[in-house]
Amino acid sequence: MIAGILSLVLLQVGPNPTLDAFPGTPPELRDRKTVPAPAVTVSLPEESQKQFADCLASAQSDPETALDIANAWRLSAKNDLDLVRSAHCLGIALVRLERFDEARQIFEVASGEAADRFAAYSARLKAMAGNAALSDGKPALAEPLFASAIEGALAIKNAELASDLYVDRATSLGASERMDEAIEALKLARESNPANTRAWLVSALLDRRLERLDDAQKMIEEAAKLDPRNPAIGLEAGIIAALAGRREDARRSFESVLIVAPDSEFANRATAYLEQLKQ
Repeated sequence: MIAGILSLVLLQVGPNPTLDAFPGTPPELRDRKTVPAPAVTVSLPEESQKQFADCLASAQSDPETALDIANAWRLSAKNDLDLVRSAHCLGIALVRLERFDEARQIFEVASGEAADRFAAYSARLKAMAGNAALSDGKPALAEPLFASAIEGALAIKNAELASDLYVDRATSLGASERMDEAIEALKLARESNPANTRAWLVSALLDRRLERLDDAQKMIEEAAKLDPRNPAIGLEAGIIAALAGRREDARRSFESVLIVAPDSEFANRATAYLEQLKQ
């Protein structure tokens, strides 16, 4: 049974922690049906807020059209924030079109445009540039972008933002097989914001991939305390339990995923693991 689970896990993620092992991509860089909230809260005229929301919606549903909308907005920008947000929208559209290198460049432009007045936004945009580089298979290019974003977050003493960015940096370090540095980045993420569920989840995943199952169990337990109905946490808890030989714990974790997210990809994977447990 355990051998079957192990073979499934290895097929799922490969023998070494690489990019796809880290669920660290921000909502802006995922295929989502809904438009994510803006990366920073800034007081804007209602017209400008609507323009940004409409542009992001277009980037999700029709990215080719969104390119035209965003470029036209940049040409008619009335203020610095219009420039930043038009570039932000342009970057999202480029990501949707899988033009990742161009997206990285425009996110970097947007980060620079935001730097003087909107420091937190600038750091987030720099991280989005890093995630575009990761999506382009260039972790070595992504890592310094995340490092720069962290410096920006620390400069304004935004611990929650820094925590998120440390997780992103760990993603790029793991993809480059710089495991000791990835572990340290995740430690800093947890210390900066102990309530960061993603930091605990990714820590558990990395420890599991490094066959440090006792440490992985501690990390996933902390993640579960913070977000007990998160299907990603339930799935990872089941994998860790299965690899540690705790059959019943694994079964309960996988079954919990079917309850909280029955129509999800997490449920499909949990079902496959449950079938393996029966063997």
